Amino acid sequence: MHRLQWILLVLSCLSLAGLGLSGFLVSRAQTYRQKRDARLAMVVTPHVRVQKTEISAFTRSKPRDQSVIGMAAWLFGFDVTAPDRYPLSWWMVVGITFALAVGAHQLLAEFAGVLSWLVIPGGWVMMSRMFFGWFDRRQREMLLEQFPDALAMIVRSVRVGIPVQESIRTVAREAPHPTGPEFNRFVNEVAVGVSMEDAMSELARRSGLPEYRFFATAISLQTQTGGTLSETLENLADVIRKRAALKAKGHALTSEAKATAAILAALPVVLGLLLWFLSPEYIGMLFTDPTGRNLFWAAVCSLLTGLGVIRTIIRRSLPT
Repeated sequence: MHRLQWILLVLSCLSLAGLGLSGFLVSRAQTYRQKRDARLAMVVTPHVRVQKTEISAFTRSKPRDQSVIGMAAWLFGFDVTAPDRYPLSWWMVVGITFALAVGAHQLLAEFAGVLSWLVIPGGWVMMSRMFFGWFDRRQREMLLEQFPDALAMIVRSVRVGIPVQESIRTVAREAPHPTGPEFNRFVNEVAVGVSMEDAMSELARRSGLPEYRFFATAISLQTQTGGTLSETLENLADVIRKRAALKAKGHALTSEAKATAAILAALPVVLGLLLWFLSPEYIGMLFTDPTGRNLFWAAVCSLLTGLGVIRTIIRRSLPT
């Protein structure tokens, strides 16, 4: 019986080795066949000079800046290339949020103990990202709202025979803020020698919108290969208007969920304040007794987690 087991084990090893060898041979044969087909294709295909076309809407973004300012910008969420987007300088905002984080640590030191030290780095980064993120979202919303009118202006100019670059210059002069200054920056970059494709790609990167990336792609393709631009931009403007209407409808449909989340978030705070005024000793146990403190922080974490889940569900349900 023992000898039979050894025989079966040896046969299994041999079969596995045979399967591995056959797989290696098959893979090698496929690689050789692919190389042979590629060589035959190079021989029979006529040699035609092909111009390389960059599709800026689908190319990878530039790698993150590894300098100190670049890493700080990535951590705190601000864009150093667009300082006019924020009402305060980035270093002032970072300083103010650091002071607020230290103040929050001082307030929570008595209740949270050693864990309150985590408030300084976490609150510092979170408050900074919230501040810069709010202005970034506002900038993107305004750009997206004004973009169809800017595209319509370019389409009208192109249809009457005005060159694309001059029509973009018209948008830079007549479009409101922030679309006008963004296109004006594009015009200035082209005027100092930057290629139109690079300037358009930089404009799309600053905006952070996929619609601007598709616009940059259309302009790049028209510049490199030619073709009709007005119909493409008109269709893009129509798609953006329909997406904006769909997003507004989604916000209207989720208004009930938002109101429910606001009421559920305000209810514990309101009841806690009422109990504080009616019976301070009763509610004070949450701040003086160790068990009460644990229950208080568990309730706060549970409330914040619930609000985060509701907010995530609402944002995921809305069209982007």
